[in-house]
Amino acid sequence: MLRREISRSYQEFSDDDGAEPTEAYQHCADNKEEASQANGSVLPEDDPTETSPILALNKNCLKSFFSFILILIYLSLTAVAGFLAYQTISDFMEKLNHPVMSVRYKEVDEFDPPGIALYPGTAKLLSCRHHYHDHIPPRTSLGEYKDLDCIMDMVNYTDPYFNKTRRQALVVKGPTDVQNRELIFLQFSQNETQEDFSAISYMMFARYSDMSRSMDKERFMRECERNYSMWTFSGGFRTWVKMSLVKTSGRNESVEFRQESNVVKYNDRRPAAERTNELFFVVFQWRDPFIQEVKNIVTANPWNTFAILCGVFMALFKAANFAKLTVRWIVKIRKRHKKGKRSRELNQIS
Repeated sequence: MLRREISRSYQEFSDDDGAEPTEAYQHCADNKEEASQANGSVLPEDDPTETSPILALNKNCLKSFFSFILILIYLSLTAVAGFLAYQTISDFMEKLNHPVMSVRYKEVDEFDPPGIALYPGTAKLLSCRHHYHDHIPPRTSLGEYKDLDCIMDMVNYTDPYFNKTRRQALVVKGPTDVQNRELIFLQFSQNETQEDFSAISYMMFARYSDMSRSMDKERFMRECERNYSMWTFSGGFRTWVKMSLVKTSGRNESVEFRQESNVVKYNDRRPAAERTNELFFVVFQWRDPFIQEVKNIVTANPWNTFAILCGVFMALFKAANFAKLTVRWIVKIRKRHKKGKRSRELNQIS
């Protein structure tokens, strides 16, 4: 009896084309959804975006980190390029203002005869002779005939530093044959003087022919005294002067004499009455057959500097383009992030 009632009730529940179970199931599902919304939570099966905020936060952190790295790379490239440009320009200016000296030795058989200007003052010239192989004859006595086989000229001119003072220079044509060791030996004598120290000054310039062919010898000698150094040799000694020539070319071309000198004491064996006349001896000779040529070379290459600067500016341009693309990418990512966040909010509201 009981089994029949159960069977009958089941049949009644499942009749009417299955509408009643469907309505019941829908009613149960609605109740379940309302309950979940009331509790403020969503079932995992129905809302798969439950863990999306954490993932979105991680993605945003990574994107921000990479954006910071890209900007840092751009700033580093810009700093390196700017420093390289500054260093290139500084090196170019430094090389331009400080040229490198290049020294070359040129060997010659003969030198152009230099001009030797002597300022004897009150001293008198006793002898001037050309010799070879350092064979110097004995001294010339005061009463003997003057032994002069040198080409010389006497020039009077106004002192370049004291306009009221007149100077008298004895200009002698210097030696030329360096291979045979040609030299010039000069001897002077000076009567008793009131000075404590006595010496004869001399000056050397490049070519004797420049003075002999000059139309204004006085002006030439004044300019020489302004531009060349003065040396001296003392009485009672034999001063041996060995000359060397240095030519400097570059912005300004100049010729300079350098000398090595040694001094030997004169053994005066004259009678006491003749010793009041002080004797001067000087020898001029070339030191070696080499002319030292000095050139000022500017090592700064403008084309090389220009090429480096072009490379630097290209690197800056590429870095700027890279930074522009990076900024656009960051703006695009932020817009996408805001759009996704807004869509999630709308989904949660609906």
